[in-house]
Amino acid sequence: MRKLRHVIRAEQLVDPVLLEELFTSASELEWKDKARKLELPLQGRILATMFYEPSTRTRFSFEAAMQKLGGGVLTAENALDNSSASKGETIADTVRVVSGYADAIVLRHPQVGAAETAAEASPVPIVNAGDGAGEHPTQALIDVYTIRKELGRLEDLNIALVGDLKNGRTIHSLLPFLIKAPGVSLTLISPPQLRLPGKYIRMLQEADTRFAETTRLARVQPADVVYVTRVQRERFAYEAEYDAVKDSYRIDLHVADSLKARSIILHALPRTTEISPEVDQDARAAYFRQARNGLYVRMALLKYLMD
Repeated sequence: MRKLRHVIRAEQLVDPVLLEELFTSASELEWKDKARKLELPLQGRILATMFYEPSTRTRFSFEAAMQKLGGGVLTAENALDNSSASKGETIADTVRVVSGYADAIVLRHPQVGAAETAAEASPVPIVNAGDGAGEHPTQALIDVYTIRKELGRLEDLNIALVGDLKNGRTIHSLLPFLIKAPGVSLTLISPPQLRLPGKYIRMLQEADTRFAETTRLARVQPADVVYVTRVQRERFAYEAEYDAVKDSYRIDLHVADSLKARSIILHALPRTTEISPEVDQDARAAYFRQARNGLYVRMALLKYLMD
């Protein structure tokens, strides 16, 4: 397939040949890093990370990935207030300027479609690190890599998606991967106010993916993968609306113990109250391993885009 220039949407990454290339690269990079045998293919290259919304894992993992590959980093941690955006500069103009200093740009922005606007203006690769309630394609890539690494397969899985399915961009980006995996069935668990939007329901229907919607957390029990999402406080217009749903579900030891021994619990993090800290010691709790995988998957993606 033709090499990608920008990574804006998850559907760009679902090609099995590309996935295999990236996942093989991520695995090799992890081995080399642990063996202290990393090469520096991006030496002399610069990555700009422009974050108009808060981030810990995504920003740090991209920056660490670039540095481990030998490159340098320019970072705007709070670009909404600490860049020319505060003076009214458009995202397109900002990208045109920053692309003169960097060889690729990782962008997080609160507006759906901002990454696509940036890509139209940029002569260097743009990576969407989250655009509002839209997509987060590299997180989905990490999630799929983690599932395969933990369970040894992507097909014939029962996957429960729990929490804020309306605003959870990680869920929205994961679905294009899941509908391509043979034998996958989905259980969509959310409050009525936070159910999966209609366009994603139609995506599942058109792909003939088996799914069921429910409000009952007990429906996680048969799942091979329990993917938990935080209720997205920043997407609510009114605090009362958030308060009404923020504590809808909690994965505690009782829930974890009800799962199959070989199942896994994923969460893109940060969490609030939806997973009890006591679950962290359970072997099924894979979310910190998932976060660690993010470093190597993003190393593989940067190497693919910039090498």
